[in-house]
Amino acid sequence: STRLGVPECDPSDKPPCRGCSSYLMEPYIKCAECGPPPFFLCLQCFTRGFEYKKHQSDHTYEIMTSDFPVLDPSWTAQEEMALLEAVMDCGFGNWQDVANQMCTKSKEECEKHYMKHFINNPLFASTLLNLKQAEEAKTADTAIPFHSTDDPPRPTFDSLLSRDMAGYMPARADFIEEFDNYAEWDLRDIDFVEDDSDILHALKMAVVDIYHSRLKERQRRKKIIRDHGLINLRKFQLMERRYPKEVQDLYETMRRFARIVGPVEHDKFIESHALEFELRREIKRLQEYRTAGITNFCSARTYDHLKKTREEERLKRTMLSEVLQYIQDSSACQQWLRRQADMNCELLRSAPPLNLTGLPGTEKLNEKEKELCQMVRLVPGAYLEYKSALLNECNKQGGLRLAQARALIKIDVNKTRKIYDFLIREGYITKA
Repeated sequence: STRLGVPECDPSDKPPCRGCSSYLMEPYIKCAECGPPPFFLCLQCFTRGFEYKKHQSDHTYEIMTSDFPVLDPSWTAQEEMALLEAVMDCGFGNWQDVANQMCTKSKEECEKHYMKHFINNPLFASTLLNLKQAEEAKTADTAIPFHSTDDPPRPTFDSLLSRDMAGYMPARADFIEEFDNYAEWDLRDIDFVEDDSDILHALKMAVVDIYHSRLKERQRRKKIIRDHGLINLRKFQLMERRYPKEVQDLYETMRRFARIVGPVEHDKFIESHALEFELRREIKRLQEYRTAGITNFCSARTYDHLKKTREEERLKRTMLSEVLQYIQDSSACQQWLRRQADMNCELLRSAPPLNLTGLPGTEKLNEKEKELCQMVRLVPGAYLEYKSALLNECNKQGGLRLAQARALIKIDVNKTRKIYDFLIREGYITKA
């Protein structure tokens, strides 16, 4: 059974469609038997008979729409909301722009209706005042609301920060290259004409439906990025470094599940795990004090100091005994040197190669440059800037020394040496 329902607020503020996670556009369906929370479906998922947990396709439902009059018989609720949005966008008094944005009413109709019902209507003044007072009373003693992300930075086009943000344009809330960026190409040659057969018409409709689902996926990904504050990657990485190493590993592992839960729930999970880690470490420390017979924190501070001193002395004695043993035995000395070399190699191998997938600037590198960035663990954008700086300096000086390269590039000297040697070997620059 069906009956008309009134949306309680803007569809973008509601939970998304339970079937495809897209924004709900009117008209859409609300299950009359499931909830709370309310169970919403878009028309496409409803026509497919989508079922989820207790929700069945034969449940009674409501059609949520704004196609009914509210203040004036000739104005629907949807047009009322469109008028208010147009006035907010174009400004009070710009009635021609308001009419152009609405497309369904003339300039005179917009001005007359707005002045009559929203400016000179005494009922609205008292109602809005009561609503404002009720809202202030409701939020007076509650906590400060959580904001998942701040306003992102606005870097200049093609700067390093712009590449780090994957070409995000804050003023438009869009990327220079969207996910599935060439989805529109499948529609460029489609044209609906009267001579189409039923099969051809159905095929074209299927292509349009596929394109619509790809737009939904693009919108879903952008919503995840916005809600979790992933645009400003540097700020996101600084937040990760606040946690201990073990919690950082969990943060990295659980990042792929952040799209399933909301940003608040995800942050609560990480924070609770960090607190659990700190509590376990503190309990282990207290258990160690109890085992050593310590009963007060003053003695515990002395115990920590003595324990650190004993460990340092033990390490010195172990190193001295090994050195003395290897000096007396030449074969043992060679084995010790080889073992130290293996340890150094193991340390170098412990850092895995950098994964360049999805990093801005990767497409501008050749295969050898990609291999260098992977082994040196250098993002392509930074490498291209360092390469450009070294090439410019080499052209000015007629050659370049390693010391000059290190003065230009303020990073780890070993990385600078590898970049310098690579550019020399490939013929990009010459030695002075």
